[in-house]
Amino acid sequence: MNRAARLLRGLVAGTGALALATVTGIGMTGVSSAEATAVETGPRQDDFLSAFAYSQQHPNAVPAGSNDFSCEPGGEHPDPVVLVHGTFENRYDNWAELSPELAERGYCVFSLNYGGGANSAIKGTGEITRSARELSGFVDRVLAATGAEEVDIVGHSQGGMMPRYYIENLGGASEVDSLVGLVPSNHGTTLYGLNQLAGFLPEGQPPCASCTQQLAGSDFITELNSDGETVPGVDYTNIATKYDEVVTPYTSAFLEAGPNVTNLTLQDFCAIDLTEHIGISYNGTAQQLVFNALDPANAQRPGC
Repeated sequence: MNRAARLLRGLVAGTGALALATVTGIGMTGVSSAEATAVETGPRQDDFLSAFAYSQQHPNAVPAGSNDFSCEPGGEHPDPVVLVHGTFENRYDNWAELSPELAERGYCVFSLNYGGGANSAIKGTGEITRSARELSGFVDRVLAATGAEEVDIVGHSQGGMMPRYYIENLGGASEVDSLVGLVPSNHGTTLYGLNQLAGFLPEGQPPCASCTQQLAGSDFITELNSDGETVPGVDYTNIATKYDEVVTPYTSAFLEAGPNVTNLTLQDFCAIDLTEHIGISYNGTAQQLVFNALDPANAQRPGC
């Protein structure tokens, strides 16, 4: 796939879903009101495209293993895991494989939709500070239901970066033990230089407020990183891939070095792995790195 084709897959952080809809002929609309408001547990999926297709007809689907608010965390995994999707994604298409994997390992797993309307499977497009408030309220609900003191957050793309605003500005520092980001847009994206052109668009405005906010050099990204990139007491793990075509350069995912920061590149563990931005949450090597970050005492080196 050439660079132009890759760019068509996304403006930023998960936008590949839009191109997939075009390629497969799946509509973004046409879901009835009754279907949109129904919440159901969707089947496990092994790839993003299958999960994306399912979510178009079931926009509020919950990934298997997720959102059992009667779940009681055990001593082995005392922190519930909150899964946070990326831009133009949703809780189901992003986590239809990782959620049941975590549940099978004994975690209490929770996932939310944010930054989008109930009638659409395309979410994560809202203004990021508002989305962070949605996350804050969801975490409060998880803590109240489970009796846990803190949660671990696993996020994809915007979902790996947006929680930092919650941690730094909305009281999340006392509620989050660790933040694991899969290709997080921590320093925004240059979109192979197209941010210079997109920079003429008004920042933080519909139809995709979060898109312009995630451009490298945006006011939002600049402010987010202006007073230190981490806070004490929270562990940060960032997992990038050299073949990321949305967050560019791929090193934009990394946070500045510190005792509570771990920056990892997929190809350091599997040199022949060609996984890109959208596919990383379904990648076995990346998933093992997530498991290691959540449970470092039982970490295992991932293979290919």
